[in-house]
Amino acid sequence: MNNPHANSDAIARKYLDSLVIEQRVLGAVTPSAKVTFLGREYETPIMTGALSHLKNGMAGYAEGARLAGAAACIGMGDNEVLGACLDTGASVVKIIKPYADRDEIFSRLRFAEEHGAIAVGMDSGHAIKPESPAFDTIVGSPMKLPTLDELKEYISSTKLPFFFKDILSVQDALLAREIGAAGVILSHHHDLMHWAVPPIFLLPEIRRAVGNDFILIADGGIEDGFDAFKALALGADMVCTGRALMGPYAKEGAQGVAAALRTMTDELLSMMYRTNAADVKSIDSSVIHEARWL
Repeated sequence: MNNPHANSDAIARKYLDSLVIEQRVLGAVTPSAKVTFLGREYETPIMTGALSHLKNGMAGYAEGARLAGAAACIGMGDNEVLGACLDTGASVVKIIKPYADRDEIFSRLRFAEEHGAIAVGMDSGHAIKPESPAFDTIVGSPMKLPTLDELKEYISSTKLPFFFKDILSVQDALLAREIGAAGVILSHHHDLMHWAVPPIFLLPEIRRAVGNDFILIADGGIEDGFDAFKALALGADMVCTGRALMGPYAKEGAQGVAAALRTMTDELLSMMYRTNAADVKSIDSSVIHEARWL
């Protein structure tokens, strides 16, 4: 696919940039970005995205989230890698690939539960690529798309909240809720699917469909606190950012991640102040407008 217009990352960026924000400052109060997520309080609704195989290792990435008072998603890596992340004291959501070897999945779910992860999830869309509809060996182990019955079995095998990542439709969000997931992560996995609808575009429709008691985490193209504000206004409970943290992590390690997350949170707070939102739950979707001329 050589058509540059098909790049899903570029489409998501274009859509995010088309969203403009209405100012409401009369009577505004100093806001708080603190949130409660899975029963724990965090300084920010912005959490690390589920990156994998970082040059400086995954533990420092998770440590950066802890230093910023944020939750952390982490991606690929064996149980030893997860253990190192958890040893930092970070609150970790472990995302597991849909391995063809079901024992591998159960092993990772069990380790996450026994060693203190706050939740687990599955990269549901990563088993499908245009050149390989059923299997993907890019991560070193074969993968396959699980059946709904298999997904139910994974959810029921752990006491931890279970999330599906790479959800990009009302239909999949409703199915995830129906089979017992705690929520979904809306993303297109870094342009894995060409012409993918921007996750933020679908947020309001999915929120209306699933109700308010199902957790929606926005991922994909969130580069700063202004993007995070837009996602939260449109229905997200939490927001993931990944690529925006890679440079700071490569240069300054955990402190770089923490500083970047704090900067994004400050940007989020500035937009909350200017739109008269005292806390994250008070962010009003009606302040968002689509500027079709941009």
